[in-house]
Amino acid sequence: MAGSQQIDFFDSGYSYSPQDGSGVGYTQDQGGEFYGYDQTYNSAPGYNNQPNIMMGPQQSNYGFNEQMKQGPTDYASFEDEPPLLEELGINFEHITQKTMSVLHPFQQTDPNIMDDTDLAGPFVFCIAFGAFLLLSGKVHGFGYIYGLGVLGCLSMYAVLNLMSMTGVSLSCVVSVLGYCLLPMVMLSGLSVLLTLQGSIGTVLTTIVILWCSWSASKLFVTVLAMDSQQLLVAYPCALLYGIFALLTVF
Repeated sequence: MAGSQQIDFFDSGYSYSPQDGSGVGYTQDQGGEFYGYDQTYNSAPGYNNQPNIMMGPQQSNYGFNEQMKQGPTDYASFEDEPPLLEELGINFEHITQKTMSVLHPFQQTDPNIMDDTDLAGPFVFCIAFGAFLLLSGKVHGFGYIYGLGVLGCLSMYAVLNLMSMTGVSLSCVVSVLGYCLLPMVMLSGLSVLLTLQGSIGTVLTTIVILWCSWSASKLFVTVLAMDSQQLLVAYPCALLYGIFALLTVF
C-alpha cells in the first residue's frame, strides 16, 4: 500500500525439526526461558497434527511421562508399622513386671522399672476396685476412689518433690500408687465373699495396708535414689491406703 509505513517482524524464537517430522521444538517467552514442545506427528488418517505443548522449561514429553509414572517411594510398608498397643503406650511386658514387683515387696527392683510410666495398669486396678465395692453394696465407691485418688496423688507428688533431690513427675506418682493398689483390690474382692469387720478382717486389712505402703515406698525410693528414706516415704503412703481400706471394710 502506497504511503504506508513498512512493519518489520523479528523472530524471537527458533525451532528445530528433523526430516522425518518428529522432534522437539523450542520457543522463547518474554522472560528469556525456553519452552519445548513435541513435534511428533501421527500419520493416521483424520489425526489432528498438532504439537504437544509441554508444561515446563526445557522438558520433553517423554521426561514428563516418566515422572508421572514414578510413584512415591517414601511410604513405609505395612509390616514396618508398630503394633497398635505400642502406639497407645500399652506394654503387657512392662505391666507384668510392675505387677510382679508389687506382689513381691521384698524383692530387689530394677531402677529403670518406672521409665515407662504407663497408666493402663492403674486404670484397670481402679476399675476392678470400684467394681468389687459395688458388688459388696457400696454404690458410691467410684466417686470416693477417684476423689481420694486425685487428692492422694497430688499430696504425694508435693511430698516427694520436697524430699527428693531429682524430683518426680506426676505421671510417675499416679503409676506407682495405682499399681500398688493391687493388694487392696484383692482385699475388696475378698469382702464380697465375707465380712471384714471382725478380728480376722482387721488383721487382713492391716497386712494389706502395710503391703501396699511398703511396695509403693520401695518403688519411689528405687526410682528417686532416696537411700535410707523408705520409712519416711511409707508413712504418707500408709495414710492414703488406710483410707482406701476404710472404704473396703465399712
